[in-house]
Amino acid sequence: MQKELRQQFNKNFTEEKYHTYINRIKDLHPGALDFRLAETPVFVSKAFTQKLLAAGEDIINIIVDPRFKKNTEHAIPKDLVVANENEHAHFLALDFGVCENEDGELEPQLVEMQGFPSLFAFQIFLNDLVQEYASIPSTHSSYLNGYTKETTLQLLKEIIVGDTDPKHVILLDIFPDKQKTRLDFYCTEDVLGIKAVCLTVLIPQRDKLFYEHNGERIEIKKIFNRLVFDDLQQLKDKKNIIDITHPWDVEWISHPNWFYRISKYTLPFIRNQYVPKTYFLHEITELPTDLENYVLKPLFSYAGMGVIIDVTKEDVAKVSDPENWILQRKVKYATAIETPDRNAKAEIRLFYFWKDGWERPVAVHNLTRLSKGKMIGTRYNENETWVGGGISFFEK
Repeated sequence: MQKELRQQFNKNFTEEKYHTYINRIKDLHPGALDFRLAETPVFVSKAFTQKLLAAGEDIINIIVDPRFKKNTEHAIPKDLVVANENEHAHFLALDFGVCENEDGELEPQLVEMQGFPSLFAFQIFLNDLVQEYASIPSTHSSYLNGYTKETTLQLLKEIIVGDTDPKHVILLDIFPDKQKTRLDFYCTEDVLGIKAVCLTVLIPQRDKLFYEHNGERIEIKKIFNRLVFDDLQQLKDKKNIIDITHPWDVEWISHPNWFYRISKYTLPFIRNQYVPKTYFLHEITELPTDLENYVLKPLFSYAGMGVIIDVTKEDVAKVSDPENWILQRKVKYATAIETPDRNAKAEIRLFYFWKDGWERPVAVHNLTRLSKGKMIGTRYNENETWVGGGISFFEK
């Protein structure tokens, strides 16, 4: 979004440079890159960065409010409430669209939020590779609030591993070697020394959990949770799967309940200029007359699944469980990223880390996605170029 850096990057871009960059990413773990990476990073001005961080802090104020847990007690599906919930999420991700307001100015608008990890380890590796590929000037950094690669890695280790022997800490998902995000799992193994373990191979003994590695049965003391319950519920064969909701003698990083507490469910509680007006569908007594300016979203879905963009009264009437849906005012994404054919939209995900003992989480790093379709995400941008995952560099 900074014109000079954008023009300089576009002028110097070549397909050869891009393919070399992609091949270096593939070399991190051959065969593991399973999502498209955009040709360009995003360059963010100091003024827009300040708006992003200010919006984030206002949202965090809602989450750290002592009433937050009570306000979100119905956020978790009753059959998915996991025992031994802690006092806060260890990780949050806030997704801001780069949008245009009524005055034609660029501003962030919150699109989604998650009390859940993101591609933390991969983005650290990506930062280094993009810096070289895109010749990022020293005036810009992908890290926030004074964090660096070294301090971010250290904080990640302190939160996930701490004083525990890494062999007793696992990254948990369902069939991790088949997930599109598996490259991040492998990068996490690289930097933390922990194993990515499938839910189906966990061994329960009373209240303890174990996994096997090289013929050794190892007790699990901490779980870095990357399991999305949507994936679990779609499994046809659940014979070998433990009951996650049981009070297992493990520490969750982050606890699964926070996936639901800090989510689309939270949006109706926030009143902020950088958060589009959002309503629980079952609480609406009269639908807006300009329904075309709203988006209908299921509360319990992931990665944009089930979202209805061009909403009609008929769509609303078909909803059999309105308590599980929200109606959110559309944001106007700005086509602010100049590309060789047509401009792209951008969404910036801020990574917040929340170490035990801290009063509130802090923004540390980011993930950025470019799109030319109606929705953000590679599955909605097939056959497009200059779209996909990436990273933003903020003016210091």
